[in-house]
Amino acid sequence: MDLAKVTVERLIEAARRAQAQAYAPYSSFAVGAAVLGADGRVFLGCNVENSSFGLTVCAERNAVAATLVAGTRPAAVAVVVNGKTVAPCGACRQVLAEFDPGMPVVLASATHDSHEVMSLDALLPGAFHFEKP
Repeated sequence: MDLAKVTVERLIEAARRAQAQAYAPYSSFAVGAAVLGADGRVFLGCNVENSSFGLTVCAERNAVAATLVAGTRPAAVAVVVNGKTVAPCGACRQVLAEFDPGMPVVLASATHDSHEVMSLDALLPGAFHFEKP
């Protein structure tokens, strides 16, 4: 879970750029995510709300999808919101755990310089993992 300082800063800056593109007309809760691919590239995602709220897609899952489309796997993620840092929702945690239950997760604010880094398994203990019979 040891991310270099430069990598953390790079992910936070990328997530801030993604957050600026969020479509959040209903909640005004813009979220940006940056996923570090296993190959070192960074992929962005923002939340996209829908008037049928169940169809809203989170920033983290959009960034994971972009990572997979590019042919690599998620290795770390940064999430940026305005104000206080917020961890990914339960659905996003489970999607991230599909690839690495110990993945580093960087929680940052768009409006403050502080951030924290924690492991996904600390955020989602006992994640569901399918085991083939």
